[in-house]
Amino acid sequence: MNEQKKNVFAIINPISGVGSKRKIPKMIEEICTQYNYELQIQFTEYAGHASILTQEALKAGAGTILAVGGDGTVNEVARSMIHSDAVLGIIPKGSGNGLARELHIPLLVRKALELIVKGKVITIDCCNANGKVFFCTCGVGFDAAVSQKFAKEKRRGSLTYIKNTVEEYLSYQPEPYELQIDGNTVKEKAFLIACGNASQYGNNAFIAPHANIQDGLMDITILAPFTPLDIAPLAIQLFTKQIDKNSKIKIFRGQQVKIIRQHPGIMHLDGEPVMAESQIDICIEPGALKVYTPPYVSFSREVQNLFWEASRFFDKGKPYIFK
Repeated sequence: MNEQKKNVFAIINPISGVGSKRKIPKMIEEICTQYNYELQIQFTEYAGHASILTQEALKAGAGTILAVGGDGTVNEVARSMIHSDAVLGIIPKGSGNGLARELHIPLLVRKALELIVKGKVITIDCCNANGKVFFCTCGVGFDAAVSQKFAKEKRRGSLTYIKNTVEEYLSYQPEPYELQIDGNTVKEKAFLIACGNASQYGNNAFIAPHANIQDGLMDITILAPFTPLDIAPLAIQLFTKQIDKNSKIKIFRGQQVKIIRQHPGIMHLDGEPVMAESQIDICIEPGALKVYTPPYVSFSREVQNLFWEASRFFDKGKPYIFK
């Protein structure tokens, strides 16, 4: 039996969903007892606490660290585990679940937990933007502006996000950018620029549909200014992994990207808004993190997921954005 699995440290965000304080810890305890794993459980108490708990777990020799929560909790834990020997187990309990979806990790808690026993360990890349780590996407422009607006809201959820998106679209002005991608210069006026280590933002919104989180490259997506008539095709293509087919989209690949804009402003890292200078230096760190994933993902399951996402747009009972 793999020695690395015998010492399990679970970090749980108690506000990440119903059952996080009672039901989920019990499920973790059951599986660890069944396989004779040592277990410690800690609950986060404030923003940034997951990072501190992860560092303590690593010092204590944890071989497996479970992150139970949404994207914020998972990213805090993952960032603190970079280049360590420990393996990350993701128990997704958020709304977007970007990294979990990218790695095909089940959204059901019990199924996700089973991966620490039945799954395989892979090594994934991470990226660094002006010294800050991200795993899925980093962006400037419209998506960063929306993330900033959303972060200030007291009420979260799909309705609030859509409201902010519409309000921001009505007033947002595209900006000129200069990009230096592995030494090659690209100048564009853009609505947004997304650097994808992974293919999606979360919620199966594929902004860089051909990105591979293990290939040592970033996919840089540039969205040109567009009209209201372009919104529906762009939205459908975003959720059906076809956005690269749109004429408003340009995609480049590289290991190092320098984004130069006219003024400092907001960028987002996996959906979290942060202030950044007018120049943003982004690079990839190959093989940075070990993580449990399913032993295999069938092609039929992938096709099924894509058709399911597309069908949500045409649900006559309730519009996609309110699901």
